[in-house]
Amino acid sequence: MLKIHEIREIIKLIDQSSINEFELEMNGTKVTLKKSVAAETVVIPQPVVQAPAAVPAAPVAAVEAPAAPAPVEAAKPAAPAQEEANLHKIVSPMVGTFYRASEPGKPPYVQPGDKVTPDKVVCIVEAMKLFNEITAEVTGEIVKVLVEDGQLVEFGQPLFLVKPE
Repeated sequence: MLKIHEIREIIKLIDQSSINEFELEMNGTKVTLKKSVAAETVVIPQPVVQAPAAVPAAPVAAVEAPAAPAPVEAAKPAAPAQEEANLHKIVSPMVGTFYRASEPGKPPYVQPGDKVTPDKVVCIVEAMKLFNEITAEVTGEIVKVLVEDGQLVEFGQPLFLVKPE
């Protein structure tokens, strides 16, 4: 029987490798891991972002008009980014499905504005039919929930922002 920390290590190794599918059978226990297609779709938008930079070289007037609003829009997210830098991020310790409540129809473990302690359960991440309770790790106040209920999450993905006390 594999222990949870061994499964987490396998998940980390597979996530960092080019392997798309992994299967292990040991002592009657079978573990199958498959990378989601979402990781591949993240790579696709990058060339699309780079392509418009080359296209505006010919129409000079078109480049000048959008250039003015772009710095203004870039300045707006900078302030929240600085605020978020002071916040603690509760991250997913594994790849799995994020659940805000213990079961459908039940109230979420935490809401924005709730006070938490390091041992307070804030959500569940389900991986391979194992439901892992995720704790706050810090004392503070939940500022923002970054993930939708039932959404697939990656290892290290931020789930909550907490204002530490």
